[in-house]
Amino acid sequence: MKPLRIGLIGDFNLQVPAHRAIPRALALAAVKLGHAPVESTWIPTASLQHGAGPSLSSFQAFWCAPGSPYASMEGALRAIQFAREKSLPFLGTCGGYQHAIIEYARHVLRLHEADHAESNHSAVFPLINRLACPLIDKEDTVRLAPGSRLHQIYGLAEIREPFNCKFGLPQNQESWFAKQPLHFTGRDRANEARAFELAGHPFYIGTLYQPERTALHGHHHPLITAFVQAVIALHPA
Repeated sequence: MKPLRIGLIGDFNLQVPAHRAIPRALALAAVKLGHAPVESTWIPTASLQHGAGPSLSSFQAFWCAPGSPYASMEGALRAIQFAREKSLPFLGTCGGYQHAIIEYARHVLRLHEADHAESNHSAVFPLINRLACPLIDKEDTVRLAPGSRLHQIYGLAEIREPFNCKFGLPQNQESWFAKQPLHFTGRDRANEARAFELAGHPFYIGTLYQPERTALHGHHHPLITAFVQAVIALHPA
């Protein structure tokens, strides 16, 4: 079997736990599924903006990693848009979740000034803003919408996951996404959005939490296994 080619959108930093965890998490998922190893490649966001990096079409799936603010938001958004429009499996965790929401707002909802308050302090429309209660290196409960893909993946109505974030989508901004195929299907106890999925896409999920961190303890994660399974389904050996 040929290895799966997955592009990791982000600016690799060995000091970021999630960056160390993601390749391990993908490898554990491949072992769980009895598949050939995953070939994961970091794609610096600045290279995406200037066209100096690898061709996006050379990858079979994308994971937008934590570690924002990115060197180039525009570069990250370009790769996210490519995955969404080309129907390639996509997983966005933490910063990846936040930027996938911005990409959708800008290119689908035509909210061109949608921005991130962390990287642009003077944003006209800070769609992603500071959380009322930052979640720094702590676990929190996430309720999954009945019948959602996330609910099917976990087989649970409620999960606990590790977070390391200060920014998210405020509840008062969710109305922009009403009646859209992008649904917020994971919420905390205060009903704040913590995960989304895009209906009609082979696999397009974002989580404000970091499921990859389980790999640092040698455990495979059901969401990451489902992500790799989606890639395999589109590219059988």
